[in-house]
Amino acid sequence: MSQPVLALGCAVVTAAGSVWYLPALADLRAGAADRPLSRRTAALACLTGWGTLGAIALVLLVATAWWVPAGVAVVGGTAAAALWTDAAVRRAGEQREAARQWAQLPHVPLPADAHRHRGAVAALAVAGPVAGAAAVVVLGVIVTVPALVVGLFLVIAVRHTRMVRRTTANHGHPRS
Repeated sequence: MSQPVLALGCAVVTAAGSVWYLPALADLRAGAADRPLSRRTAALACLTGWGTLGAIALVLLVATAWWVPAGVAVVGGTAAAALWTDAAVRRAGEQREAARQWAQLPHVPLPADAHRHRGAVAALAVAGPVAGAAAVVVLGVIVTVPALVVGLFLVIAVRHTRMVRRTTANHGHPRS
């Protein structure tokens, strides 16, 4: 396969990867106060990986030797993998720290009247799906009834047209 075709493929896949790299870019722009370090490192790994693919597309258009885009892929892939591994290690440490902090919180038993509210929660949990199903049925009726009326009139029109043609043909009148 020629290099321009591969470059086009890499460019198209890179453009389609915006589903991943645009949220990663938003994570990096949010800053240290809003995102933990592991998430920002993972976002940097994501951007490095997708940036590598975009760079490969550019190198495929410029370079004639195959070792150049392969070198870009190896360097970029290694950097993205190292950043991703660092993010995973940091995330595990952050989870351990959060678990330790939660374990230090004092445990207080629930008040005696807390159990009475479970019925209300169960009623709300059941009412939501029932209301959704009712809305679907009502919307189905709203959509189906006009479609049935239009279909009925189309059937009547077709039958009427056939009857008029048969009547005209039986009386010897020329067809138009």
